[in-house]
Amino acid sequence: MTAARADVQAVAKFVRVSPRKARLVADHIRGRSVPEARAILAFTPRAAAREVEKVLKSAVANGETARGWDGDELYVKAVFVDEGPTIKRWRARARGRVNRILKRTCHITIKVDRLDDVGPAAPRSAAASEARPKRTRKKAEVNA
Repeated sequence: MTAARADVQAVAKFVRVSPRKARLVADHIRGRSVPEARAILAFTPRAAAREVEKVLKSAVANGETARGWDGDELYVKAVFVDEGPTIKRWRARARGRVNRILKRTCHITIKVDRLDDVGPAAPRSAAASEARPKRTRKKAEVNA
């Protein structure tokens, strides 16, 4: 029985970004190499991209210090965004009423691994995803 090695990861908790918005950014970098993920995050105009970029930088630093890995030889093994506690505020409305404001938070986790340790599921790249043939639906023939 081979011992499973612990993942190298970084976690940011209580990030003041909606988890739904952060997941949109996280989906862009899942499975990509670290240099490619950094380039994607640098040109993503969403505020959540800055927070995800910080966590990615921390995960790479953890791999470099704990395992002695080279940061450019890593890929993003897993990214997930969990919901954190919701901060509840209120806003005054007409006729003495109140509306609730929900300020959502999230926990961002990124796991990285070395490229040469990749088994059957190789990390994806932009070139590989473009080279894949597009699937098209066949329209049902209508008898006239």
